[in-house]
Amino acid sequence: ECGADCAKFQKSELEFKFNRKALERPYTSKHSWGTTYGEHKRHLEFSHAQYKELQRYAQEIGIFFTASGMDEMAVEFLHELNVPFFKVGSGDTNNFPYLEKTAKKGRPMVISSGMQSMDTMKQVYQLEYQKLFPDIPIGYSGHETGIAISVAAVALGAKVLERHITLDKTWKGSDHLASLEPGELAELVRSVRLVERALGSPTKQLLPCEMACNEKLGKSVVAKVRIPEGTILTLDMLTVKVGEPKGYPPEDIFNLVGKKVLVTVEEDDTIMEDSVESHSKKIKS
Repeated sequence: ECGADCAKFQKSELEFKFNRKALERPYTSKHSWGTTYGEHKRHLEFSHAQYKELQRYAQEIGIFFTASGMDEMAVEFLHELNVPFFKVGSGDTNNFPYLEKTAKKGRPMVISSGMQSMDTMKQVYQLEYQKLFPDIPIGYSGHETGIAISVAAVALGAKVLERHITLDKTWKGSDHLASLEPGELAELVRSVRLVERALGSPTKQLLPCEMACNEKLGKSVVAKVRIPEGTILTLDMLTVKVGEPKGYPPEDIFNLVGKKVLVTVEEDDTIMEDSVESHSKKIKS
């Protein structure tokens, strides 16, 4: 409903992500769902069956579905689900054995750079999987309040944009305050689509929306004086005005110099294509 392209979750196989002591440590945060960190994480973690159900629903509504594989076994499960790409969270960006094994699955990888130095990111790029994925687009994973910075990231060239979503920022849980509610996500998508339209195409050309204005106000080469038939054109005979009808565009004026006119052109008349010997008008497109 909000217009996003992909729903991304976080998948962990807890015994492979944490060691025993990490799972057993007390967790007394107001956001905790258990007395230990392991109890807390087990409460939040979706089962394999739930992931498959989420994937089916995403397919039904026509959006992509994937997850951050938070450990190697989670990546194996996501690979079996045939997700379109892997997301690598910041905590695994410098986990080079994990990165190499994940890359060898042959799927695109979106790798976070949070908590990492530029030197580390250069090492990431130089790993073996650079050969598999030589073209690296840049994205932005935001945890800020509001949408302005995320929209600015797209304007600066971000091709992938990730934000957390919640149904209520006041809910229990450490990420809710840094998440967007559905109305905010919808506004973010609308703003991003507007920026994408404004960025346009890398090919500079006359656009359909510009044609009416160009037809009305676009200028042409016009005779500055009366030019008799057979005259060889010089620059001082020509000027540029909004002409009716339209003729040669202004960028052709220097190419017309030295050409012979085939018919008499009256002062202030447009220089038409069939008025000049052996010269073809450039067609704007």
